[in-house]
Amino acid sequence: MTSKVDEALGYEQARDELIEVVRRLEAGGTTLEESLALWERGEELAKVCRRWLEGARARLDAALAEEEGEGDGAGDGAES
Repeated sequence: MTSKVDEALGYEQARDELIEVVRRLEAGGTTLEESLALWERGEELAKVCRRWLEGARARLDAALAEEEGEGDGAGDGAES
């Protein structure tokens, strides 16, 4: 479950923290308990990033659909 603090993170903040989590996991030298905590944090951060990217994709799709709707010539008076 993602916390309210995570929901307030911007994409770049979540991405940067996720990069740090991955770096620490790849470096090793942590206990099993620490590794599990890092992995869980990484999963939460990945969800935050995914939500931001899905939101951006939805906005782009909506803008493209609106642009296509305006480009069909309906109601623009161009064919007089």
